[in-house]
Amino acid sequence: MAQARQLIDTLGKAARLAAIELAQAPAEVKRQALLAAADAVGAGTAAILQANALDLEAARDKGLTDAMLDRLRLDEGRLAAIATGLREVAGQPDPVGQVIAEWDRPAGLHIQRVRTPIGVIGVIYESRPNVTADAGALSLKSGNAVILRGGSESLHSSAAIHGCMVQGLRAAGLPQEAIQMVPTRDRAAVSAMLTAQGLIDVIIPRGGKGLVGLVQEQARVPVFAHLEGICHVYADGAADLDKARRVVLNAKTRRTGVCGAAECLLIDRAFHARHGDVLIRDLIEAGVEVRAEGELSRIAGTVPAQPDDFGREFLDMIIAARLVDGVDGAIAHIRQFGSQHTESILTEDDATAARFFAGLDSAILMRNASTQFADGGEFGMGAEIGIATGKMHARGPVGAEQLTTFKYLVTGDGTIRA
Repeated sequence: MAQARQLIDTLGKAARLAAIELAQAPAEVKRQALLAAADAVGAGTAAILQANALDLEAARDKGLTDAMLDRLRLDEGRLAAIATGLREVAGQPDPVGQVIAEWDRPAGLHIQRVRTPIGVIGVIYESRPNVTADAGALSLKSGNAVILRGGSESLHSSAAIHGCMVQGLRAAGLPQEAIQMVPTRDRAAVSAMLTAQGLIDVIIPRGGKGLVGLVQEQARVPVFAHLEGICHVYADGAADLDKARRVVLNAKTRRTGVCGAAECLLIDRAFHARHGDVLIRDLIEAGVEVRAEGELSRIAGTVPAQPDDFGREFLDMIIAARLVDGVDGAIAHIRQFGSQHTESILTEDDATAARFFAGLDSAILMRNASTQFADGGEFGMGAEIGIATGKMHARGPVGAEQLTTFKYLVTGDGTIRA
C-alpha cells in the first residue's frame, strides 16, 4: 500500500503542476493537441489492435462473458470512432472562460460568473479502453489534468491509446503530465487515489456496482457518481406498435454491455390487451432471455422472473419484464427499482409523456427513443466520461462543460462599500 501511495503522490503532484499550465492554455493549443492525438490513433491502429488482442486473449482465459468481451473489444471501426470523437471534442467551443452570467450592482460593480477548470480529475474505470481517450480529451478540453486508472482487463489497450494522447500533448507543446495513466494492476492504487486529498479534486468512477460501491465507500475526495444502468422501457397503452417494437429491440440488443442497455421492460396492461405478446416474442426471437412475471410468464419461451431480477443490471442478452397499471404503475416500479440512469416511455399521448417526465428524477428521460442513446457522443458532446446519476454538480453525460466549475470576476472603479 505504501508503494501505491507513493506512486499516486508522484502522479498527483505532477498533475497539479500540469493543471496550472492547462488552465491558462489557449483554446487553439488544446485543439491542436486533440487533433494530433486523433491522428496518432489513426496512425497507430495496427499497434492498438495488437495490444487489444492481448487483452482479449487474457479476458477469454479468465472466462469473461460475451458482453464484457464486447466492451473490451476494439476494431478498426471503433478506433475510427475514437478518432472522430477526439476531433469532435477539438471542434467544440472551449468552456474555459465562458461567461455564464453577468450583471451590474447599484454600488458600481460589474460581476461575471465564468467557467474555470476543476483542477485534477481522477478517473477509475474497468474494461472499456475507449474511456482512456474520452476522459483524456474531455479533461484536456476543460483545462483539467487527469489521472487514469483503467481496469486490469484493458491494460494493454488503454496504454496504447494513452500513448496517442501523450503524442498529441507533445505535438502541441503541452506537458505530458496533463494526461497520466496509472501503470499498474495493483488495486491498492485505487484506494490511494480515493484518499489523495489535496492532489485529486474529484473522482469519476466508470464501471459496475462493485467498483462504484467501493469508490463511494472509501473516497475522501468528491465523487461524480455513476451508478448502475438499470434502464427501463415502458410501453404505454397509447404507444405506436411499430415504434415500440423497433425501440424495445434496439434498447436491449444493440449492445448489451453498455450502461444504456435496457434491463427491464414494463408493459401497460392496456397495451398488452391491444397488442398481445408481440414485444416479448420479438425479444425471444432475437435471442433474449426474458425473465417474465405474472401473466407474461405464461408466454412460451419466457423464464419465470425471480424477485432480484428487478433492479438488476444484466449487461447481457437478458431482460426482466412485467405488466403494470398505466403510467403511474410504471413510475412506481422505476422509483423502487431504478438507478436514476435512463428511462424511456413509448407513447403517442402528450399528457402521459409529461406525467412520466415529471414523475421521475432519472438523469435522462426519453420518449419514443432507445435508451442506447444515453451517450455523450449522441448528445453532441463528442465524448463523455460517464453518465452521472448523482444530483450534485453534474448529471447525465459528463462532457467538457460538466468538468468545469465557476468563479466570479468583479470589476469596480475605485469602488468602496459604505
